[in-house]
Amino acid sequence: MDAATLALLAGAGVGAGLAASIAGLASLFSYPALLGAGLPPLIANMTNTVSMLATTVGAAGGSRRELRGQGRRLGWIVLGAVIGGSGGAALLLTTPAETFELVVPWLIALGSLLLLARDRLRQAVELRAMKLGTEHTPGKGFVTAFGAVTVYSGYFGAGSGIMMLAVLSVSLPDPLPVSNALKNIATGAANATAAVAFAVFAPVHWPAAAALAAGSFVGAWLGPMVVRRLPERPLRIAIALAGLGLAAHLFVQAL
Repeated sequence: MDAATLALLAGAGVGAGLAASIAGLASLFSYPALLGAGLPPLIANMTNTVSMLATTVGAAGGSRRELRGQGRRLGWIVLGAVIGGSGGAALLLTTPAETFELVVPWLIALGSLLLLARDRLRQAVELRAMKLGTEHTPGKGFVTAFGAVTVYSGYFGAGSGIMMLAVLSVSLPDPLPVSNALKNIATGAANATAAVAFAVFAPVHWPAAAALAAGSFVGAWLGPMVVRRLPERPLRIAIALAGLGLAAHLFVQAL
């Protein structure tokens, strides 16, 4: 792989890092860039997972304000993501990806619709909690959805960030910047677990991974600052619409 291609991958990495930390749509930039650089789809997927570790580091550094005081919650999130990501990586290394990829566009579309309906869903949950005389806390539905997204994140990952953002935004009573910061850590932990397995057992293209990681670190560090400054409702709608666009793109590819 020549220097020009690596430079293009680094540029795509900046876009991927921004997209990952803002909207959870890194693969909209990184995966096509790896395919364009000549990598076969399976190797591109595994190389992408390894390189996107840098987005977690960058996003965590840029989200220190939002993550302050979240230590206990982060511990449970990371533990669950590691378990789910391990399961997803095992599935990818032992089963064909074609069957699972057929449902990916539908999952991303569902996550995008949940983001659009977040406020109404939150109100419905809080109203039910008030009628029952209980506090609005995440229940079994949250655990199931969270676990499913982390397994998918370790398995394939395209659009997993927007699914995770939808799950956290609907289930937790936090503003979007905090939910977004937690999303970055959750998907990063799941990806990290899968990345370790791929680094040991899979044919990762290391020069491409390094170039993509360098750019994505920079983009991911800047992303939380963008989220912090933009109005929440328009940003959430824009993320959801971008997710629907990615779902449509993947649906056409799967046909």
